[in-house]
Amino acid sequence: MSQRKHNVSYILFICAIASLSGVILGYDASVISGVIDPLTEHLSLSPAESGWAVSNVILGCVIGAWGVGYLSDRCGRKSTLIVTAVLFIISAVGSALAHDLTDFVIYRMIGGLAVGMASAVTPLYIAEVSPKDLRGRMLGMQQMLMVGGQLTVYVVNFLIAKGMPHEWLVATGWRWMLASGLVPCALFLLLAFFMPESPRWYAMRGKQDKSLKVLGSLSNPEHGQRLHGEIMRSLASEQAQARKKPGILQDKKASYILWIGCAIAVLQQVSGINILLYFAPSLLQNVTGNTQDSLFQSIFLGAALLAGVVIALFAVDRLGRLPLLRWGSLGCALFLFFTAWTFMQEMKGYLPIVGLVGFVLVFGLSWSLGAWLLISEIFPNRMRAVAMGFAFCSMWAANFIVTQSFPMMNRSPALMAHFHGAFPLLLCGGFSLIAFWFVGRFLPETKGVSLEHIEPLMLSKSRRFGGEQAEISATQPVSHTK
Repeated sequence: MSQRKHNVSYILFICAIASLSGVILGYDASVISGVIDPLTEHLSLSPAESGWAVSNVILGCVIGAWGVGYLSDRCGRKSTLIVTAVLFIISAVGSALAHDLTDFVIYRMIGGLAVGMASAVTPLYIAEVSPKDLRGRMLGMQQMLMVGGQLTVYVVNFLIAKGMPHEWLVATGWRWMLASGLVPCALFLLLAFFMPESPRWYAMRGKQDKSLKVLGSLSNPEHGQRLHGEIMRSLASEQAQARKKPGILQDKKASYILWIGCAIAVLQQVSGINILLYFAPSLLQNVTGNTQDSLFQSIFLGAALLAGVVIALFAVDRLGRLPLLRWGSLGCALFLFFTAWTFMQEMKGYLPIVGLVGFVLVFGLSWSLGAWLLISEIFPNRMRAVAMGFAFCSMWAANFIVTQSFPMMNRSPALMAHFHGAFPLLLCGGFSLIAFWFVGRFLPETKGVSLEHIEPLMLSKSRRFGGEQAEISATQPVSHTK
């Protein structure tokens, strides 16, 4: 009698729990959009202080992303996820009760630490417990829940503000918005104890019996035994070659690919998406002039982003990465320029909203998922872990610059007098055009290409290394899996 190869229902269950961290990531990132304006008025913040109240989280993200590798290797993936849930709860409570900017920044930075940790360890855990033929869909679930968390917080912020006087929002309402994050945090903390530890981590720590037990529960004992043997051989090979790997910055070919990955990460951020995620009501007040209207219209932006990501999940393996990224860049630029024009014409109503919704929808079906996917694909096996660390830190750094500078641009009397709030949109539209050029110039299509064949494919687009890789790239077999 044949046994099941994968215990799909159990895998879905534990990956869904792990993916709840994605809801918290999206919630924590976007809750500030409804908080920042009343908080600014409550604490009488300057434009630079408003930017710091938002962007300080990113510094915590950088620290968390860098340190989580050591913590997850030492304590385990599951334990690290539980730590992130506790940090999220501390951040939600502390920031909601903050009495001055210093307290607020400290607790928000704790939340940033948790965001950085969870953004790295969640896909790591899911990848290590998912079979290869389900891994993409399991990782996609985490991305969808993250965007779902962003949409949820827009709705929650609006419901909290609905019908309430402006004075209440300034005095108390923003605290309830922050405290609402306790619900997904507590749910994740409770359910995380039902997750097994990663079988690969057990194997790395010499706990072979526990590794075999988890692998058996994910499939069946015989299949688990074979997988365990593959894991042990892989670990032995990695350990044997660890001392032979050249430094990533000393290897010119590796440095070239690293530069490409970091550029992808930066271009995703300077497109302006986080201006909308963090400051949507602030931006929309340039055309609505009303806090509650701007909070309500933010919901359309969250829904458009979710719709775009859903489309991308179905399209990216059918159409390829390059068409989505390249034409998505052009679409983002066109919608940003259109919205900037409506701002400069001081148009009211829904026409500016249509432009912003169009931008978010196009970004969702192109760069939202595409950038993360490419960063995970383009690096050769020998440099992937280190290179992804560099790329994600580049992403957080660019995010910090964008979020710190936007309030100063949006509240600049000179820029407002000339552009009526459109200047940041024009700037991001210009960066989207740069992204359009960059994708066409430097990125090859990676759809259907095995990770072992990535390096010569990436080098084939280089003027320096492309000549010696042309023959390899031309004869590279590409398998298209369905």
